[in-house]
Order: sequence, then structure tokens, then C-alpha cells
Amino acid sequence: MSPALAPEKPFVKKAEKDFADAINPGVKDLIADAARHNASSDASADKTMVINMGPQHPSTHGVLRLVVEIDGETVVGLAPDIGYLHTGIEKTCEAKFYQQVVPLTDRIDYLCPMTNNLAYCLAVEKLLGLEIPERAQYLRVLFNELTRIQSHLVWLGTHAMDIGALTVFLYCFREREQLLRIFEAVSGQRMMTSYVRIGGLSLEPPLDLYDSIRTFLKEFPSKIEQYEGLLQTNPIWMSRLKGVGYLSPEDAIALGVTGPPLRASGVDFDVRRDMPYSSYEKFQFSVPVSNEGDVWARYIVRMQELRESIKICHQALDGLPEGRIVADAPKIILPNREQMKTQMESLIHHFKIVTEGFAVPAGQVCSSVEAPHGMMNYFVVSDGTAKPYRVHMRNPGFATLQALETMCKGRLLADIVAVIGSIDIVLGEIDR
Repeated sequence: MSPALAPEKPFVKKAEKDFADAINPGVKDLIADAARHNASSDASADKTMVINMGPQHPSTHGVLRLVVEIDGETVVGLAPDIGYLHTGIEKTCEAKFYQQVVPLTDRIDYLCPMTNNLAYCLAVEKLLGLEIPERAQYLRVLFNELTRIQSHLVWLGTHAMDIGALTVFLYCFREREQLLRIFEAVSGQRMMTSYVRIGGLSLEPPLDLYDSIRTFLKEFPSKIEQYEGLLQTNPIWMSRLKGVGYLSPEDAIALGVTGPPLRASGVDFDVRRDMPYSSYEKFQFSVPVSNEGDVWARYIVRMQELRESIKICHQALDGLPEGRIVADAPKIILPNREQMKTQMESLIHHFKIVTEGFAVPAGQVCSSVEAPHGMMNYFVVSDGTAKPYRVHMRNPGFATLQALETMCKGRLLADIVAVIGSIDIVLGEIDR
């Protein structure tokens, strides 16, 4: 006797319909057009084909699905289908105390956790009216620039590997390992650092750590030259990058592109210089810009940014002021352990901050920072309680991904890999 089939449940059909309705409209239109075209009676050889790239694909740098329409080997349409890594992190923030949101921001972009920490903390600090000590501001700059170098190393290594240059990948991750050890020494974590806190920093860096940072900064310029020697003398690398994935400055601005892809299209904009924060106005650095607008230009801009970050780190170390690393706000910032053990008032403050949080004046603030991938915005709304009413992240990768079709249309299918590598996306920040 054959087993009876389970009866169809109405809610299953409804869920399937809801899922189909929720698909990216661009993806739905592309699939529908291709289906109509392929189902037509015309059997000519110039029909286009729709293929899936991802969501599991080594060159999409995350769980990204691209619906690509091709005519032979030429891309005629492309639609990103995102959301596979959606976690609802913005909604989760509304159920946490303000200080508990900081570890959540680490998870937005695993390549620049300190930058996300900083963007969020700047917004809350504006609402609180906190004055951050200058030493803390300099250390924030130092570790955010080291984070930028670490992120660019991952970009360069994976981008090179996508094109076939495996050696550069190994070299980049060799240097990245040194930076991860520095982050571990200062925060206790290699990646999800939660080092930047509301009002300052969590810990004073160990004194011997500064020597480790200086050693890295002294040796790293020769490593950059090593990468360039391996890549820029390689004719395959040059031919795969030059003239590929063009993005005009007008399209870049219209699509909301920021960061290296924007500057590689000839638009001279950098939040650190044009909207300075955390004492960046005291640092001398250049903003690399290129007018070519192709994959090669985006490579050149980031390589120059590595050198500029080294300059900024040297300035931060040489000019590091003495003083506190947290603001003078005992009802907002946890006291150190010695104070908590010896002073009753500090113990009370510690207890109340941990159990009740701290109220933030009602209002709304948007903070902007220059992340490795582009301009990052945190919009924080307070209703006067100890938990945020709303936290919204405007991450650079979401806007940059929308420009992918513009950069790939008319190019070969194989060029999609080079273009994706050049825009340096992280799906965690896109899907949130």
C-alpha cells in the first residue's frame, strides 16, 4: 500500500505566492521578458538567454544572485537579487539599550567593524552632547585607518584571485594577519572588535602595541610595491581591467555611488575631508581621484588610498595627545573596575547603566563617515528613553550594487567578475 500524500496546506501556497510577489521587480521583469522571448515562434539564432550567477558563486563575494541576460557572450541585461543575508538588524536595535547596539554594528560589515562602531557612536554622542577627549579622537582615526588598510587588503587579494593572480591573495592575507593581531591586542577580538564605544573607547591600547603599529607602517609601503610589481607587469591583469566596467560621473552621482568607485569616476568627494569628523580636519592627506571610470581606475584609487592611510596613521601616532580615552560622563560611561570596587557612587552608576541603560534626549541625528567602501550613514532617532526608537544604516554597498548593470551592459559575461571585484561589496551590509 503506497503511503498517502500529505494534503496541501493553504498557507504553503500563500507563502509561495508572497515570496514570488516579493521578488525584486527588476528580476521579475527580466525573467518574464526572457520567457516570452524564448517561448515565441521565432527560432532565430539571435535569441537572448537568461542565466543565474549565484547565489552560491565564489566571485560574487557573498550570497548574491545575479539574473543575467546575455546575447551570445555579451551582457544585455542584469538584475541583482539581494536579501539572502537579511537579519533584521535594524529592528533588533530597537529592542536594545543604546550601548548594547554597538556589538550589533560590528556585524554589518565584518571588514570594517570599527568604522560601523564609530558611525553609530558619533550619532548617539551628538544626541547626548558629549565632548570626546582629543586622545580618543586620534585613536579612533588611527584604528579606522588601519581598518581601511585591512579592508583594502581583502579587496585586493580576492579581486586578484578572481582574475587568476593567486600569489597576491596570499601576500595580502599575510599582511592582513598582522593587522588582525593588532586589533586583537587592543580589543580582545580579531574581527568583531566593539572597540569604539559611546563616549570614547573601551580600552587604552597596550604601550608596546604602538611599536607593533609603527613596525607595520614602516614595512607596508614595500609590500604595496610588491603587489604592484606582481600585477602591473602582468598583461592579463592589465587587459582584464583597462576599459572594462565604465561608470560615468553623471551615472555615479545619480545612482548614489560613493567611495573609491565614485572617485575613480572623477568625482572628488571624501567625507573625511569634506565633512570632517573625529578630528580628521587636523590631518594632512590627499584624496586620490581618477577620471577613467573603469575597473583599472578603481584599482589605482584604492592602491593610492593605502599609501594615504599610512600617512594618516603616522600623523596620529606622532601627534597623539595625552589624556583620557572616554568622556567625563559617569552616568553614561561604565566606570573602570578599580573605581567600581572602591567608590559606592561608581558601583551605583555601573549597576544602573547595565540594568536600565541611560536615557538619550529626544531627537534625530544622521552621522556620516568615510568607510573603506564609501560613505556610511547612521540615522538614529531617540524618543527620550534608554532604547533607540529607530536606527537606520545607509551603507555604501547597496547603492554601488545598483550601478552594476550600468557598468556591465555591453561587456562580456566574463567581465562581470572583474567589475564585481572592483566595486568591493559586502553582502552583510547590503542585506542587513
